[in-house]
Amino acid sequence: MTESFHRSGEYENPYEGQQQAPVNPEWPPPPAYAPAPAPKKRTRGPVALLAAVAIVAAAIGGGTAYGIQELTGNDTVASSSTSTNVVPSAQKGTVAGVAKAVSPSIVEISADSNAGSATGSGVIITSGGEVVTNNHVVSGASQIKVTTSDGKSYSAKVVGTDSKKDLALIKLENASGLKAATLGDSSGVQVGDQVVAIGSPEGLSGTVTSGIVSALDRDVTVPTDEDQGQQPQQGDGWPFEFGGRQFNGDTGSDTTTYKALQTDASLNPGNSGGALIDMNGNIIGINSAMYSPAGTASSSSDAGSVGLGFAIPVNTVKADLAKLRAGATD
Repeated sequence: MTESFHRSGEYENPYEGQQQAPVNPEWPPPPAYAPAPAPKKRTRGPVALLAAVAIVAAAIGGGTAYGIQELTGNDTVASSSTSTNVVPSAQKGTVAGVAKAVSPSIVEISADSNAGSATGSGVIITSGGEVVTNNHVVSGASQIKVTTSDGKSYSAKVVGTDSKKDLALIKLENASGLKAATLGDSSGVQVGDQVVAIGSPEGLSGTVTSGIVSALDRDVTVPTDEDQGQQPQQGDGWPFEFGGRQFNGDTGSDTTTYKALQTDASLNPGNSGGALIDMNGNIIGINSAMYSPAGTASSSSDAGSVGLGFAIPVNTVKADLAKLRAGATD
């Protein structure tokens, strides 16, 4: 209604001042009632904008976390407490679909130190260049070079390390617009779930393998000291201890033990720090160790994947991020 109630049952004329037909004074006045309230204007601020973006992203599938990340800043990690579908629906549940969607978020890492050089992998977690990898990949490194899936190279610095969890956070210098991976929820992982591993085994960047989750909560032991962390490139294998036995070289005196996901996806030296991914494209683990029949450095030429690989659960990674970002070095 455009009219509004006036005094003594009279109506305010919205056309006052305009020529109009006379009104018969004998006509009874219309019944009195309160005018309908004017509709409230919709809020157009940041809260409404974020809500709208989240709804639209959810409708098209798989883009919610990434959309919020781009609106709120480069340091926001795309994380999901449930299974976000990162893979396009046309390729959902396929290894090819996972590889295409996640490979741009996986990098190759070359770390140089006084003990030698090591090649490993890493996972981009923010578009501004934060990368998660294993501590034993970058431990003691004086220089770190990172190569993305499109061949671009960046220098990187260590932000923080956690040797007890074999995790490290590095930051690429002058990087922007990178594709961040989505960190999933490892608490929902079940034995038999299909998975994909992406990394740089033996320096072969962007290598994709697949398999299943073979077991949960396996105790694995890896080195924490700097010298042992640099062994893979020297031909001493991938230091790893399981069940009281040592494989792929001596793990040394300084070690750490953690609960790991076991997978039969093929892992080899250089996969360290790379991603273990579910079939929706979510990161569920950081590959960290493998079993090989070669138990000594002298027999490292026989080392290779026999379908017993291990990954740090992604929930461990997410719980450790604040500490790593704060510059922890223990």
